[in-house]
Amino acid sequence: MTAPLPTAAAAVPLARPPRLVPGARVAVVAPSGPVPEDRLEAGLDILRGWDLDPVVAPHVLDVHPRFGYLAGTDADRAADLERAWCDPEVTAVFCARGGYGAARMVELLDWDAMRAAGPKVFLGYSDITTLHEAFARRMGLATLHGPMVAAADFLKNARAQDHLRATLFEPEAVQVIASAGAVLRGGRARGVTLGGCLSLLAADLGTPGARRSARGGLLLLEDIGEEAYRLDRYLTQLSRAGWLDGVAAIALGSWEDCDAYDELRPLFLDRLGGLGVPLVEEFGFGHCDGALTVPFGVPAELDADAGTLTLEVPALA
Repeated sequence: MTAPLPTAAAAVPLARPPRLVPGARVAVVAPSGPVPEDRLEAGLDILRGWDLDPVVAPHVLDVHPRFGYLAGTDADRAADLERAWCDPEVTAVFCARGGYGAARMVELLDWDAMRAAGPKVFLGYSDITTLHEAFARRMGLATLHGPMVAAADFLKNARAQDHLRATLFEPEAVQVIASAGAVLRGGRARGVTLGGCLSLLAADLGTPGARRSARGGLLLLEDIGEEAYRLDRYLTQLSRAGWLDGVAAIALGSWEDCDAYDELRPLFLDRLGGLGVPLVEEFGFGHCDGALTVPFGVPAELDADAGTLTLEVPALA
């Protein structure tokens, strides 16, 4: 374990890893919850169909001997990610699924060794939000918030697959990410993308090297399985901590298995509307069918009225 790097401002663009090419070796890891073997195999078949060479880390199918919500021990999950990242033959690391557990292993990673291994594509969402933040803070690296290899919403949805594939191989083709959602507060703003699962961002506050604020950033938020009062608590905590001060704009993704959205919309307006920044809902990323892949750490413009996030540069170099 190494000391975290100084926290970078949200407005600072991060280094973009190279795009993938046919034949690229992709490592699949499980930093959080246990992975169903049948879904893993189905996801690997999709990657092979894209002419990628997926390799599965040794402990991906493990289950913790005491805590069944974890994919093996903290040390093994961390070792899988670190070894995959430091393997010179691996050009990307994809997470198999979310769940819970990334926060337990993030401090076990050798961030000095991972920085020395150079930039690579990192993909995941949900509990992987913890690792997105760590890659941004400790490596200065842009990452992809998108469908995971063994996630049911990826396996069954052509839109999610097509958008992820384009992002990986032809990122200039998806520099405009369009939403069918509605505007809650109009306007346009420029900044650098960041965000992920709301509850994980709130949980990250006060941890080593945590981002002090989203100032200057385009904040993308989503979550799953939360009641309205819990979402209220997370947003209130971020607000009280000053984390939302100076944010440039906010896009809201999916709220799968949360309270009815008619109850959530007034909450978002109450907690976020007073920031006075562009605010758009149902943007199509997160825990939803056909989830779009969005990069974190890339300069972009959010047009709430048009429902578009326009990347100033492709997600991958």
